[in-house]
Amino acid sequence: MKRVGISLLMLLGLMLSACGGGSSNSNSGNINGTWTATLTDPNNPNGPAFAFGTSFTQMSGSNVSVTNFTFSTENDSCFGTASTETGSFGLSGNFNGNVTGTFAMTIQSASPSGNTLSLNGSVTNNQITGTWVLTGPGCTGSGTFIMNKM
Repeated sequence: MKRVGISLLMLLGLMLSACGGGSSNSNSGNINGTWTATLTDPNNPNGPAFAFGTSFTQMSGSNVSVTNFTFSTENDSCFGTASTETGSFGLSGNFNGNVTGTFAMTIQSASPSGNTLSLNGSVTNNQITGTWVLTGPGCTGSGTFIMNKM
């Protein structure tokens, strides 16, 4: 009987250690943090159509605060030096930091160009994938994107 009790206690300890109560990870599977994005255009396979880095912070409801937004490609001429970025998400997940859901982001150039870049995708843990569309009088295009949490 004593062996059964010790065996059960050891089994319980192994089960609890598998639940992940150990180290914390800054890349914990939520939307908050620094992200990098690469947008590709199937009509231009020679490189990314756009690339950028930004920081997201979850706000109330489904709103996301977008800060520190910077294009890292030369193709940012569609937006000049001023743009407005907004984002939203619909997330679900579990206590282990596994996040899934929908994501949307809009980058609007300042007047007079009036170009709008819209991203719509799916969040899975520390990655967002989906499609993008650029509309406006100065620039147009579409393709796919991938965003990774840093």
